[in-house]
Amino acid sequence: MKKNVLFFVGLLILIGCNSSTKKERFFSVNDISNDNYKSLGDKVSSDHIYNRDAIAEKYENLKEGDTIAVAFSSTVNAVCKVKGCWMKVALDGDKEAMVKFKDYGFFMPKDIENDTIIVQGKAFVGEMSVDEQRHFASDAGKTEEEIASITISKKTYSFVAEAVLIKE
Repeated sequence: MKKNVLFFVGLLILIGCNSSTKKERFFSVNDISNDNYKSLGDKVSSDHIYNRDAIAEKYENLKEGDTIAVAFSSTVNAVCKVKGCWMKVALDGDKEAMVKFKDYGFFMPKDIENDTIIVQGKAFVGEMSVDEQRHFASDAGKTEEEIASITISKKTYSFVAEAVLIKE
């Protein structure tokens, strides 16, 4: 009898500890206060806003040509310094997604590096040519040497945003 009680107590402790360290994979737009965010584009209305680790997993499961409608939260790594027409956002590890805006209907402020954002739109995987990479590197203010060092096309995680929230 004592062994059964100890077993169940140990099991409860293990379950309790495990649930407290479990990371939330997503949250709802209802969980955020719109007073703390600047809204651009359409209204973010998703019931599931994934964190950057969870969206990275979604990207890993996509093949070229696949598209998914999704919303996620992340941090801005870079933004177009010319007119704010794209941004790169962090995913897990050293991965990032290139975000452009639906029909060029809105642009980002040029000073939002390291800011927290929520984007809603379509995620897909593609291939970016050398010329495209060089163009974006130029927009980002990279040096001529850095731009010239781009010599091969690469697989990219891309996103076309219909709506963006920027945490203020």
